[in-house]
Amino acid sequence: MNNPLHSPAARAALLGLALGLAAVYGLAAGPARAQSTQPAANPKPSMTVTTARPIRTTLPLTLSANGNIAAWQEASVGAEVSGLRLADVLVAVGDGVRRGQPLAVFASEGVLADVAQAKATVAEASAQATEASGNAERARTLLGTGALSQQQINQLLTADLTAQARLESARAALTQQHLRLQHTQVLAPDSGTISARSATVGAVVGAGTELFRLIRQGRLEWRAEVTSAELGRLRAGSAVRITTAGDARVDGRVRIVGPTVDPQTRTALVYVDLAPGAAALGAKPGMFARGEFLLGSSAGLTVPQQAVVVRDGFHYVFVVDANHKVGMRKVGLGRRSGDMVEVVQGLDAEETIAVSGAGFLGDGDTVRISNAADPVPKPAPAPAKPAPSASK
Repeated sequence: MNNPLHSPAARAALLGLALGLAAVYGLAAGPARAQSTQPAANPKPSMTVTTARPIRTTLPLTLSANGNIAAWQEASVGAEVSGLRLADVLVAVGDGVRRGQPLAVFASEGVLADVAQAKATVAEASAQATEASGNAERARTLLGTGALSQQQINQLLTADLTAQARLESARAALTQQHLRLQHTQVLAPDSGTISARSATVGAVVGAGTELFRLIRQGRLEWRAEVTSAELGRLRAGSAVRITTAGDARVDGRVRIVGPTVDPQTRTALVYVDLAPGAAALGAKPGMFARGEFLLGSSAGLTVPQQAVVVRDGFHYVFVVDANHKVGMRKVGLGRRSGDMVEVVQGLDAEETIAVSGAGFLGDGDTVRISNAADPVPKPAPAPAKPAPSASK
């Protein structure tokens, strides 16, 4: 039996169908193929950023240093009498005291008895001196009359001098006992703050034993360690801003630059007087503190700190060109002021950099800018036409 597909008509129909299908698929694939062979017009922006230009501004010149806070001067307050019992302690550590204020009191009964005895000795010596003086005066009147020998006259005169010397000695002993009585009260040698106390009620101490330690006038100083290479930049009277370990801010001024340099560390001490009331702000003797010497100001090129990216230990900014393409630029940083940081190398003042979103960019990315570094001022809106009057 003959196959109908083998007939000329069937073969012609199949050929026509194949040509039709080829034409359809060719037309469909043609535009896609043509589109795939054409280069992309513009790459899609990776993200949206804001931009800014570096700002030239005035920045302070500072020198940073570390050091310890200490008392300007300390006074050691000790006992000036020996063998007396401490009857009362009137102040505690941290108390502010005035010059001449009593700090402690010794038992004075024994000293009062010694004063009374010294007074009696003075009275006795005074009576003896009066008698000896009268005898000497009579001997002088009899001098040359022969009533008394020269030896007797000399003895009376000598007795007068001896009695006067005993009287002076007795008076000196009385003065000493009065001093002992005064020293039964331990007085503050200067105004200031009590920084240490070793006095204990009931203790019997010897002369010279330290009872209190006093920060004179409550003054504190910061002893900054500065390298020998930087000493030449500092002068007496320079302003200093100090930050304590508790983040308290205290102002100060350089009193003196140390005259010597430690040969081991090559550093010198700079003594800075802290402003009055530094203790109330949290500054305490023995506390570590860091500070900055304010040495003036100078101009510098600054960028927002948000625009600086740290990668592999180096600082970079992303410079945006006219086609919104960014390039990663290595820069050197200098001083900081608030949220701005100085760029000392690697960037020109006329270049535009990415600010927000800079930390997520890569070299060569294309970005969308949500602001302009130098925005073009918009024209002022035209004045509105007056509304037609209701009467018309």
